[in-house]
Amino acid sequence: MKSNTSRRSRAKLLLLSGCLAAVTTGFSFASPSFAQTDTGEAIVHADDHAGDWLTYGRTYSEQRFSPLNQINTSNVGNLKLAWHYDFDTNRGQEGTPLVVDGVVYASTNWSKIKAFDGATGKLLWAYDPKVPGNIADKGCCDTVSRGIGYWNGKVFIGTFDGRLIALDAKTGKLVWSVYTIPKEAQLGHQRSYTIDIAPRVVKGRVIIGNGGSEFGARGFVSAFDAETGKLDWRFFTVPNPENKPDGAASDKILTSKAYQTWGDGAWKQQGGGGTVWDSINYDPVTDLIYLGVGNGSPWNYKFRSGGKGDNLFLGSIVAIKPDTGEYVWHFQETPMDQWDYTSVQQIMTLDMPINGETRHVIVHAPKNGFFYILDAKTGEFLSGKNYVYENWANGLDPKTGRPNYNPEALWTLNGKPWYGIPGDLGGHNFAAMSYSPQTGYVYIPGQQVPFLYDQQKGGFKAHPDSWNLGLDMRTIGLLDDNTPEHVAAKKKFFSDLKGWIIAWDPKKQAPAFIVDHKGPWNGGILTTAGGLIFQGLANGEFHAYDASTGKDLYTFPAQSAIIAPPVTYTAQGKQYVAVEVGWGGIYPFFLGGAARTSGWTVNHSRIIALSLDGKDSLPAQNDRGFVPVKPPEQSAKANTESLADGYFQFQTYCAACHGDNAISGGVLPDLRWSGAIRGQDKFYNLVGRGALTAYGMDRFDKSMNPEQIEHIRQFLIQRAGESYDSEVKARDNAQGVPTDSFLNGGQP
Repeated sequence: MKSNTSRRSRAKLLLLSGCLAAVTTGFSFASPSFAQTDTGEAIVHADDHAGDWLTYGRTYSEQRFSPLNQINTSNVGNLKLAWHYDFDTNRGQEGTPLVVDGVVYASTNWSKIKAFDGATGKLLWAYDPKVPGNIADKGCCDTVSRGIGYWNGKVFIGTFDGRLIALDAKTGKLVWSVYTIPKEAQLGHQRSYTIDIAPRVVKGRVIIGNGGSEFGARGFVSAFDAETGKLDWRFFTVPNPENKPDGAASDKILTSKAYQTWGDGAWKQQGGGGTVWDSINYDPVTDLIYLGVGNGSPWNYKFRSGGKGDNLFLGSIVAIKPDTGEYVWHFQETPMDQWDYTSVQQIMTLDMPINGETRHVIVHAPKNGFFYILDAKTGEFLSGKNYVYENWANGLDPKTGRPNYNPEALWTLNGKPWYGIPGDLGGHNFAAMSYSPQTGYVYIPGQQVPFLYDQQKGGFKAHPDSWNLGLDMRTIGLLDDNTPEHVAAKKKFFSDLKGWIIAWDPKKQAPAFIVDHKGPWNGGILTTAGGLIFQGLANGEFHAYDASTGKDLYTFPAQSAIIAPPVTYTAQGKQYVAVEVGWGGIYPFFLGGAARTSGWTVNHSRIIALSLDGKDSLPAQNDRGFVPVKPPEQSAKANTESLADGYFQFQTYCAACHGDNAISGGVLPDLRWSGAIRGQDKFYNLVGRGALTAYGMDRFDKSMNPEQIEHIRQFLIQRAGESYDSEVKARDNAQGVPTDSFLNGGQP
């Protein structure tokens, strides 16, 4: 509740800004608004100035619902392109733009920020933090940025190389910059921390997490003073391996409770994981911050923790106090995580009836496929139901919410490979869900992407500059050959690949309706008071649907896949809908063939804004992509053993960026058709010596010797020869696979 003082201050500010606006014309930063001078109050009362979008989810509840209704079900079919701007980072774009007084602030790949006039798209300023190119391979999933923070005239971004930067919102000039990674977090041989999360600003503190679990990291969240950049507090999400204090807000709970839930294992060298790489939510109702905690490091539970303990706080929601970082409560959604079932997916709060009583709750749809409802103040488990088909658990305990494990899914303990649904990409990933108070539905960008979990042979061995999962990287992918069992497995995989908008009724814990997209990895969702759902798809289309029925009302061809969430705002009295366009993230990289089958397009990274009277147009589309050419001859020295080693080295060091089994998803180069494979020295200069480090291709001469790098080249030549004819056909005939079911995973 606002104090009388804050009400009076706000009234004075509104009167002052109104007077100033009356004597200014055109676009101007000159008149400070309430949002610019008291951002916290402005976010709490976001509906009073619905034309702004001041924080990642528009409100602290992160419902991503806008009260704007100028665009509605009756006229949305008239939407046209108002303006667009082509980015200089032609990779994945996952950012949520912020809008303050008609200015659109957008973060792009490589942690860059641009400010636009929201009415015209005119570039007002741009800032490049100059992230070093060799950082690209230190993160799991492209050099993306999911967004920025705003507070009292400053914008904030976490850079991919671990900095937190504050800029003047009017000019884009640097105000302060700090390095966010503490010495006590730098454990093990990797120390590979990256940031792609959108900062949240709460009570004058910039709250930031990080990624890196796949490379050996220990998760934590930090709070920095928004005015000075000074560290206020820090909370670690997994214990210190020596069970000693870090001098952090998390010390008491980690030493007294969490450490006892870990066995002996590789986590003591790898950091344990638990990074908070996407969801941080502040709730002004409870005055708590909720952290969504990620997966373990390594993924393999047996190697990580000796197959013992629940491993707190992996796969959990943790509630802490915003002023001190002090622990309040936690709820672990995936104990003993061995599936990469992170809980970092968007945490949303809302009020809803439960047993005849209105409760203030958290609703959450994490990777593991269950939709959870928790009491927001206490963390009490209220209910849970699978929102997609899943085969790792036989439901949840109705009192505790603990999963009833399927014994076959415990692959690290029984030692048998397991085909999991959801797989490591989850039933829902970073694509933001939305809620409409008009319908009472939570709209989830759901998906089904299976994964084969197979244990690393011979025990855990960490590889520098690579993912360290405890998995056999040679067997988890889609082998592209004519072996009957591989052909059958691939056919099953593609038939199981699905994606939807799931309109989930939390009161009934059941879907109200489904919008079938035929393929996964589609964009985040926006709902509006105009009765609309907005979402971009992996096939390059941007859609508007009826929020009550799911009926498709509008389509705009954006020319490239969309994985970012849309926002809506007003500028000069007119409503716009804007979204970042650009294909990227882990899905097209690690499952390149699957990416193309489910709607692959050539990447064109840009931001687009639509309005009812737009007059802009996109340039002519060019989807030729790469043109396969006849590959070079295989070396006479290449043999079964060396090619097998080349495959192993590629899957270990290269697949995460250039595609499983050397099938690129269309963002980074497809190495089967690269001119670099046509010469041994040329290839070594790129891979060994880092000739393209400035462009994101790191050097690997400390990870592999020249012979191993040559084995990769020969493997790529082999793959080029095997793929030549089929790639030409696939480029012309790529199409999705229809789905025949929803919660049963398409199984007969």
